Amino acid sequence: MWPAHDPKIAAGDTFTVAVQVNGKLRATFEARRGSTEAELQQVALEQPNVQKHLEGKNPKRVIAAKGGSLINVVI
Repeated sequence: MWPAHDPKIAAGDTFTVAVQVNGKLRATFEARRGSTEAELQQVALEQPNVQKHLEGKNPKRVIAAKGGSLINVVI
């Protein structure tokens, strides 16, 4: 007999977040499920390749897609 499928177990504890700067993929990182949008945005802005492309400028907008799997930084 096969075990029953449990979507909570299949989902895992972490997920991958893609970070774009002006629409171009610059970094990815693993985040824990249940992270707030503010936490994800802060980690995204701390990524070394994102910092390199910001060149010390402040982003005009930081947009998080629903579910947090994509964050777009507009400079």
